[in-house]
Amino acid sequence: MSPRQMSRTLFRAFAAFLVAAAALSAADAPTSTATPAPLSDSQRDFMRWRFGMFVHFNIGTFADRDWAGGYEDPALFDPSRLDCGQWADAAKSAGMSYVVLTVKHTEGIALYDSAVTTHDITLFKKFRNGKGDIVREFVDACRSRGLKVGLYYCFPGDYSDDAHRNAPPPGMPNLHGLPAEAAGDYVGFMKKQLAEMLTNYGPIDLLWIDQYANPYTGDRWQEMLAFVRSIQPRCIVLANNAKNLHDSDALSFEYPWKGDLPFSDNTLPAEVCDVIQTGQRWFWTEAKQPSDLQPAAQIVERLRTCNQRNANYLLDVPPDRDGLISGPQLQRLREVAALLHAPGAAGRSDP
Repeated sequence: MSPRQMSRTLFRAFAAFLVAAAALSAADAPTSTATPAPLSDSQRDFMRWRFGMFVHFNIGTFADRDWAGGYEDPALFDPSRLDCGQWADAAKSAGMSYVVLTVKHTEGIALYDSAVTTHDITLFKKFRNGKGDIVREFVDACRSRGLKVGLYYCFPGDYSDDAHRNAPPPGMPNLHGLPAEAAGDYVGFMKKQLAEMLTNYGPIDLLWIDQYANPYTGDRWQEMLAFVRSIQPRCIVLANNAKNLHDSDALSFEYPWKGDLPFSDNTLPAEVCDVIQTGQRWFWTEAKQPSDLQPAAQIVERLRTCNQRNANYLLDVPPDRDGLISGPQLQRLREVAALLHAPGAAGRSDP
């Protein structure tokens, strides 16, 4: 290659890099408040939900890690008093209108009996003799109390390494957040599981997708989005941390990660997710001192700020190892409810 040809090649590569960088910057930049297209009835309804509960619960609850790798001992999972009705009651008492359950997190274990893998709730022999279905219990509990149903599903990524204390055992493959059966066809596998979730449990109000822009399947997100909508067109699909209504039915802000909120004059459907526990801990951890939990007044202030900006506020309140929302976490939620429902309280956020 001549010096001139090399110079042209380097220039083209640099120009392509600048275009890609600009696209990434645009994707992460704050979104304009101008509505790009008419909102659907589901999106307009979503803007009235206001306050919800995020429920992180799986093997990570028992292995004391937020990013389980999928090789944890299934015998650890033993929520002897699990009661989804108690979760729903706690949410309802706090004035919440919807609840979102982590059906499959980074461990790849679905909380129901999936037809396309054995890496599911049937691994948990101590729970309902390996024949449980937490998704069914959860959906029924929410509906019986008039709460909207949200299901969370995590797309593939790089979740397992020594830094997260969950590196694969020697000689075993990295599962990347999905069962071994998904290897070689992540998209095809996820479509099958999403179809199970969206056909076996009736109408789902919200499908909460984490890691939608991951390096393994991110370029096929629009295909996945169309697939979900073909099954349940009225279901709100939220892509975590999406800042446009092309990739997501609502703008999404993972507050513990970036600490950002929608613009003060936002008019688009939006959601801010947050944690009741400090330290960015999503799965249950023992609260030993006041600083392990956010102050109730701070939670209420952020809720009101979100609602004033047309955003719902999804607060993670994880169940403990008995399968109950309990202890300081439950008490803090009750303190939040008391502040919200106090007579004459300004900016009440009742659904």
